[in-house]
Parts: sequence; C-alpha cells; structure tokens
Amino acid sequence: MAGRRARVQAERKRRGRRRLIGWGIALVVLIGLGIAAAWGIGQLQERFAAAEDYPGPGTGEVVVQVQSGENGYDVAATLVEEDVIASAEAFTDILVADPTIQLHPGAYRVQQQMSAQGALDAILDPANKVELRVTVPEGYTLPQVFERLERDLGIPQAEFLQLAGDPSQFDVPDGALTIEGWLFPATYTFDDGATAQSVLETMIARQHQALEQHGVAPEDAQRVLTFAALVQREARFADDFGRVAQVFQNRLDINMPLQSDATVAYGTGNLHVVTTTADERADASNPYNTYQHTGLPVGPIGAPGDQAIQAVLSPTDGPWLYFVTINPETGETVFSETYAEHQVAVQEFQQFLRDNPGWGG
Repeated sequence: MAGRRARVQAERKRRGRRRLIGWGIALVVLIGLGIAAAWGIGQLQERFAAAEDYPGPGTGEVVVQVQSGENGYDVAATLVEEDVIASAEAFTDILVADPTIQLHPGAYRVQQQMSAQGALDAILDPANKVELRVTVPEGYTLPQVFERLERDLGIPQAEFLQLAGDPSQFDVPDGALTIEGWLFPATYTFDDGATAQSVLETMIARQHQALEQHGVAPEDAQRVLTFAALVQREARFADDFGRVAQVFQNRLDINMPLQSDATVAYGTGNLHVVTTTADERADASNPYNTYQHTGLPVGPIGAPGDQAIQAVLSPTDGPWLYFVTINPETGETVFSETYAEHQVAVQEFQQFLRDNPGWGG
C-alpha cells in the first residue's frame, strides 16, 4: 500500500514537471512571436513611412550637374551628396509617381536643404540652367579664338592648344595641318562644365553644318575653307566679298600668284599688321607666302563665316586681277583689271600710310 502511494506521488510530480516545461515552452514561443511581430511591424512602418525630407525652401546656392545618360537615382545621389535634399528616396518617390517627368543634362543652380519637390522644380525650370555664352567673330585665328574661349568660358588656352596640336583626333580632313578654319565663327551657348574637347568638337560640327548647308562636298571642304578664309581676311564690306573672291579665282585660273599680304602675315605670326616687308614677301620658307608659292595657301588663315564661304562658291563676275584697300580706316577698296590701274590705287594707299604711319605695322 505504501509502495503504491509512493508511485502515485512520483507520477504526479512528473506530470507537474511536464506541465511547467510545456508552459515554459509556450511562453518562449509567445515571446518569440511577439518579438517577431514587433520587428515586422517596425519594418512595415519603416517601409511605408514618409522618406526623410527637408521642409525647404533652402538656403544659399550650389550648382549641380545632371550628366548625359544619368537616371533619376543618379541625380538623387548627387543632390544628397551636395546636401540639396535630405534623402534620395524623397526625390525618387516623386519620379516613380510621375513617369512623364524628364530630367535633361546640364548644370542647374539650386539651394541646399530644399524639399525634394522644390529641388525637382528647380531642375525643371529653364531659368535655373547655368549656361556660358561666347561669340567668335569671323576671321579670328586659332590663338584669337582660344583667347576668347578662355575669357568667356574660363577654360585655359593651354588646354585648347594641347588638343589642337593633334588635328587627327577631330572631324577634319586627313592631312589638315591644324584645325584652323574649322572653328565656325558664331555665338555659342555651353553648359557649365563644358570641356575644351567638347567645345572644339561643337565648333567643328557647326562648321560641317555650314558647309553642308552651302552644298560643299566633303572632299572639297578643306579647299573651300582655305579659299574662304583668305576672302574673309581681305574683304571688309558685303559688296567686296564676291569681288575679292573673283580676283583670286581669276589669278588661280591663269596660275598667277595670289600675292596676299594676309597669307604672308599669317605665316610670320604678325597678324596685327596690314602690310609686309620685302624680306617677308621674299621668304619662300614660309609655306603661307603666296608671293613665292602659286595656288591657295597650305591651309586656312582664320575662321571664315557664311558670307565668305558663299562668296567663294558664287563670286561676283568680273575681269579684275588686282585690288587694294586704299583706306584701311574706312575699308575703301579699289578693284582693277590692269596693273597700271592698280598702281594708281597703290599710290593712294601709300599716301594713306604716310599720313597715318601707325597703320603700316
């Protein structure tokens, strides 16, 4: 009897221990589920909570660059890096919600610590696009062009000179000695951040466009630009361009030297003068010396514009073989058929130089 009572008591103790263990396991499971539920809720809250955003409107000013080929996430990363927006998500959420939004390459003035919507509005506003403007006049030579580009674009001349030293890397004809003549004279607008390479490529592409518009075949482009640059340098007034072109064409037709002081001066580098010396005109080592070498010079002597190109393609019909600007101040030019007529005009020019010694060089 005593033995049976002992066995019953032992069995009750084992059941009690099993209940405690069961309750303990249940409690652990419940606690684990609670933790998991809390973590999941936190994740959901974090996922669906509004992305961090500045209240705006922002302070100061910073220029951000939207590069060609970048997507909205790339732009958002740039804006975060510049402290324009508080988080990339705030910006990209707007783009995802409206797929019609288009971001265009360029540099834009924005403020720091703007709202994402404010930053997007600023980038989409054309008034905030940073642009640099430069005007290259007709007839400018490479050094003059590079000086103007440095002044207006802030790109050092040395960078242009280095690139220009290898014309083969640009879209110019094989055998071109330089890119002289291929930088079309016009007004250009560049985005902030433009490079020397991109600027030169743009100007050369514009010259190709001009030649195509004038109907110049690619194989004739270098010759036309060389001829047009000469006309550009020698002519002053609209009515003179066609006549100057005709004078040179008449000489080319009879294999007569062009005898242009402008080409000789280009070869010497003394571009500020209107005359040359007897020694300079006698120097056959100057490849641009059209007193010593017949035909067109070895390349353009400046940047010809539309008017000069058109004059070469459609010169003014006439028998002239000579011309001289008798008054460099006014640009008055006399065209002559005979050498005797030309000498009379030359005497007028020489008298001008005596009366105005500063014009001779």
